[in-house]
Amino acid sequence: MRVVIIEDESKTAKELKSMLEEIDGDIRVEIVLPSVATAIKWLKENPAPELIFSDIQLGDGLSFEIFRDVQTEAPVIFCTAFDEYAIRAFESNSIDYLLKPVTEDMLQRSLEKYLRFKEHLISSNQYLLNLNKVLVQMDTSYKQNILVHYREKIIPIRVADIYFIYASNGVVYVYTGNNKSYPVQYTIEQMEAMLNPQQFFRANRKFILNRDIISNIEHYFNRKLVVVTSYESPEKIIISKVRAPAFLKWMEQ
Repeated sequence: MRVVIIEDESKTAKELKSMLEEIDGDIRVEIVLPSVATAIKWLKENPAPELIFSDIQLGDGLSFEIFRDVQTEAPVIFCTAFDEYAIRAFESNSIDYLLKPVTEDMLQRSLEKYLRFKEHLISSNQYLLNLNKVLVQMDTSYKQNILVHYREKIIPIRVADIYFIYASNGVVYVYTGNNKSYPVQYTIEQMEAMLNPQQFFRANRKFILNRDIISNIEHYFNRKLVVVTSYESPEKIIISKVRAPAFLKWMEQ
C-alpha cells in the first residue's frame, strides 16, 4: 500500500510512519511532505498514492488548499488536533478524521475502514479509479496457462497447478504441484492481476496463495495470522492484521 504523509512536525510524522508499518508490513510510506507548497508540487508530479494521511494546519496554510489545487483521487485520512475542520475535511476526499494524539488502534480502525471502502468500490465496479490511478481495471478473463522460460526451454504451466507465487530479491517464482519452482518474467502485481481472485489471494508483498493448498490458519502475535500450507513454503506466510479480515472472508467464500 503506497502511502503519503502530509505533516510539518517531523516527530509526529516519524511516529505515524512507524505505527503504520507496525500495523501492516506491506505499507510503504513513499514520502513525508511538510507543507502545502511541497505537497502540491509532489502530487502534481507523481502518480497518486493509494492513501494520504494529512494534518490540517501546516506552516504555510491549511491542507485543504492542497486538495483544491490538485485533483488527486487518493482518499485522505486527516489527523489533527482540532475538531472544527471536520465538515470541511469530508469535502476533500476524506474517509476519516482522527484527533491527535493518534494511537495505533485509531489507525487500525481507519485502515480497516479504507479497505472496506476499497472492496465495496471494486466489487460494485463503480468509480474504480477513485482510489488509485494505478489500479488496473478488473478483468474477468483470467489466465488458464502461463509460459515460463526455464534454461533452454519454454514450459507451459497450468494455473490450476500453481501452489503459490513467491517473490524474493526481485525475482518472482511459481511453485507447482510437481515439486518444482520456476522464475517468471512478471512482477507479483502482474501475476496477481492474471489470476482469479476467487482462487488466489495476495497474502502479502511476497506471496500469492492458491486456496487449495491451505491446510490451516494459526494466530500470530499482534493479531496477525500465519498460513500453514500442505506444501512447504520458502518462508513463513504471515497475514497482517489489516489484511486478516479480508483473508478470512475470502476463505469462507
